[in-house]
Amino acid sequence: MRGTRRDAEYLEFATVRGGHLYRSACLLTSGDTYFAEDLTQETLGRMYALWGRVSRIDNPAAYAQTVLVRTFLTQQRRRSSTERPFGEVPDGADVAGGAGGSGGSGADPELRVTLLQALGRLAPKDRAVIVLRYWEDRSIEETADAMNVSSAAVRTRSVRALAKLREQLGGSLVEFASR
Repeated sequence: MRGTRRDAEYLEFATVRGGHLYRSACLLTSGDTYFAEDLTQETLGRMYALWGRVSRIDNPAAYAQTVLVRTFLTQQRRRSSTERPFGEVPDGADVAGGAGGSGGSGADPELRVTLLQALGRLAPKDRAVIVLRYWEDRSIEETADAMNVSSAAVRTRSVRALAKLREQLGGSLVEFASR
């Protein structure tokens, strides 16, 4: 009986958080929806395996996000240097919609694709910092904890990653900001 209650609690958690995890994974993978699905499933699988302990912590959603980011970074270290994600986002994928993002029904698809492409050109750790700090709206300390690095490393990586994005987007950043 107890296992049934545990399973029901986990299923509710996975149903509520799954979409958010998937959108974050899409940003981390620069729109590679297949890789994002794999990351989301692996994260949810790990959460299920630990659910008895995880469900008792204060914020299981934040823990799941941490698992997602760490899984992504581990996968990036393991990937072959010749393997690259798709350059274009498939039609119909709403990867930028969600809390904190500029997505939703009124969002500019051209802006989303441009930003995903720019994110895709960042190093995986830079991408993770940008997603956690500015998409997930996490503090420097929370980001450092999720990535298992120091707060100073997060600050440095944030500044450098934002500079790279500004350099990549150049004049198009001003064009999109005026919309």
